[in-house]
Order: sequence, then C-alpha cells, then structure tokens
Amino acid sequence: MRVPLLTEETEGVKEEELEDLERALSKARARFDLGGVYTGALASVYQKTRVERICGSLGLKCISPLWGIDPETHLRRLVKEGFSMIMVSVSALGLDQSWLGRKLDDPAIDELVALGRRYKFHVGLEGGEGETFVLDAPFFTKHIEIRSTEKHCKADSGYLEIINAVLSPKGGARAAASSPASELSSNGSRL
Repeated sequence: MRVPLLTEETEGVKEEELEDLERALSKARARFDLGGVYTGALASVYQKTRVERICGSLGLKCISPLWGIDPETHLRRLVKEGFSMIMVSVSALGLDQSWLGRKLDDPAIDELVALGRRYKFHVGLEGGEGETFVLDAPFFTKHIEIRSTEKHCKADSGYLEIINAVLSPKGGARAAASSPASELSSNGSRL
C-alpha cells in the first residue's frame, strides 16, 4: 500500500491487548503525526467502544465508516471491488476446517450466509466466528502469493498458518491465471 508500517507485539490477551494497542497508537501518533484511526468494525460494540476510548485518551479521532452496514452487502461489495480474501480462522458451529484457505467469492458468501442463518452467527464474522486474510485489494501495489500453509484444527475450531508467502507483481497473464487460495490443497499445502 506504500504507507508506513509500525508493528507492536501482543499476546492477544483480552483487555491486556488494549494496552498494546494504545502503546502502538501512541508511537504512531508521535512518529507519523497521526490524527485519527479508521476501524473496520461492522457491529462489534466491544471493538468499536474500546478503540474509541483509546483514541479519546490519545487525542485521536476514531472513524468507523462501516458501522451498521449489512455484512452480506459488505462482503459482496468487497468481492465486486476486487478484494481477494481467504478464511484463515474458524471457531463457530457450521464453519469447519474446509473453510481454512477458502477464497471468499460469491459462492462462498452464499454458503456463509446460509450457514450464518442456520447456526446464528454474524456473517461478517464480528463475533470472532472466523478471521480473513486479504491477499489483494485495489490499493495494493502487489498481491500476496501464498506458497505454503499448514492447518491447525481442534474439535470445533482451527486456523491456517501461512508458512511462506511472497509479494508478487499485479497484472499480466500470470497474475490473472493465478489464484493463490484456490491452488491450496485440502490440507492447506500448495499444489
């Protein structure tokens, strides 16, 4: 995306992760003259209110442009606008390991919506039912090509570990013919 990147380690422990986020935003504010933060929250009050509180304490604006948008409409718009995303984590009834590494295209969204209705989960995955990883977007200067992965599954949850990935040029016959997620085998290995 050609924007500066600042990384901050976190163990992901609920509530403690907020201190890590506040530390990262404080550093970003100082280093990049940051004035505000955009969230991707659709319906997660937990996420939105905590980010707003942190931003308020740091004197930053908090903008949530997707708040309240219908999740199915949002996913379909992302696909239509050229985003390429795969599922990398599942932890809801109805979402099994077959979703790991699966590209979110219109047929997958159809299935996700049906499963969401049946099993009563948020189609936008706002409750932690799953996580996605963006391989390409209109504003990316290169796309992410996954070379190898490994699935880690328990009885009712799992995640896709990306072991090897590279940045590849966009455009051209090779890029158009290649779909990194669809080339993953059922165990998540590169075919």
